[in-house]
Amino acid sequence: MQYWTLTDPGVARSQNQDTYQVLQLDKNTVLCVVCDGMGGAKSGNVASTLAADVFTQEVKRSWKPDMDPEWLNQMLEGAVKLANFTVFDQAKQFEDFNGMGTTLVALLLQGKKATIVNVGDSRAYMIDKDGIKQVTTDHSLVQMMISRGELTPEEAKHYPGKNLITRAIGTEPQVMCDIFHRRVEKGSSILLCTDGLSNLMDDQEILFEVAHGQDKEHCCERLLEIAKKRGAPDNVTSVLVVV
Repeated sequence: MQYWTLTDPGVARSQNQDTYQVLQLDKNTVLCVVCDGMGGAKSGNVASTLAADVFTQEVKRSWKPDMDPEWLNQMLEGAVKLANFTVFDQAKQFEDFNGMGTTLVALLLQGKKATIVNVGDSRAYMIDKDGIKQVTTDHSLVQMMISRGELTPEEAKHYPGKNLITRAIGTEPQVMCDIFHRRVEKGSSILLCTDGLSNLMDDQEILFEVAHGQDKEHCCERLLEIAKKRGAPDNVTSVLVVV
């Protein structure tokens, strides 16, 4: 197992409100978290950092190597709830933090077993011999409209409200997360990223860079370079894990 990470403010913004963490739980297990903060210059980075810290430390405290899928789900849901409570509580206590929140997407990879959790529109992709698949489903206005048949995926790329999300960590007293379990084979890759990247690259472009690029070690840099060439109006963060 190998992993590489990168975060960058992008072209248009001076502050980076994205954050990520990678924690090796044991020699066969890694936890990766990516968060994209919101709430303005005073609080977006606070929300993303706080959520990533609390989520990671709660998983570290609770995780055991022999957990079955049901236990894993309960642990991850508990970590999401604690992160949500912490961010929401800080937003209530301090005026500068009012309205802050963050997305969260995380991967717990234990050998060939991947468990992915998400809230918001930061994404997880799986890349293997069969191609690329978006594992997570965006909690966003445009995804809701796509699901209802009101927008096509192509129309959604240019829809004015494409950045509006329907779930976030810290904006409400309670939050729901989605959890996915996947079996991964040797040589497969999992990419976590914020919408600063996914808004600017389609799935096949990501597939090409991850599966057919010069080397995995510099894949995150290549993805960032493409985003910057396209204007990178938002922060760009990626975490690439290769089994």
